[in-house]
Amino acid sequence: MASQKLTMAVRKFSTTNAVSQLVKPPVQIFGIEGRYATALYSAASKQKTLDAVEKDLLKLQQSLKTDPKFKDFILNPTIKRTVKSNAIKAVSTKVSLKPESSNLLQVLAENGRLKNLDGVINAFKTIMAAHRGEVTCEVITARELDADQKTKLQGVLKSFLKSGQSILLNTKVDPSIIGGMVVSIGDRYVDMSVSSKIKKYSEIISTPV
Repeated sequence: MASQKLTMAVRKFSTTNAVSQLVKPPVQIFGIEGRYATALYSAASKQKTLDAVEKDLLKLQQSLKTDPKFKDFILNPTIKRTVKSNAIKAVSTKVSLKPESSNLLQVLAENGRLKNLDGVINAFKTIMAAHRGEVTCEVITARELDADQKTKLQGVLKSFLKSGQSILLNTKVDPSIIGGMVVSIGDRYVDMSVSSKIKKYSEIISTPV
């Protein structure tokens, strides 16, 4: 019954009636992954199992990265949907997944969408971060930042936040930007890299007068 409810929530997500019955997530995510993640958030919210479901999904995502057999089973398009659904149901019981987590896997299997599992998990993680008041910020630099630089950067980034929000900082190194940094925070994107400036000036110089 719970699986059928989640299926209906996903399939009818775009209808006014269905949307009114869903628990609205703190952030809207579009696309296939967003629809499934939103339906799962609604189901888990009603059952008060959000944190437990998130832990289930994190374990599944880790298995996708470290267990080749599990990954092959999830992504193999030649395995029949019914076979996958039955196998998922058995595995979910064995590892004690929450009903909402198990239902998600079964619905994805029945709809031939298990290939989207990793994307759905990432979308759910984004929703949960927003649920906790966390704002994901990605900073790309040419060289790795030291602890002092990260602390100062977080202090600056906090000025973009609303009351009650906190920064979830992810840093990446990309030598191709040469210097400066590229910052993505919430729906804002700022490219302050040296490479972008070089490109901009190159275009200006090469433009015929």
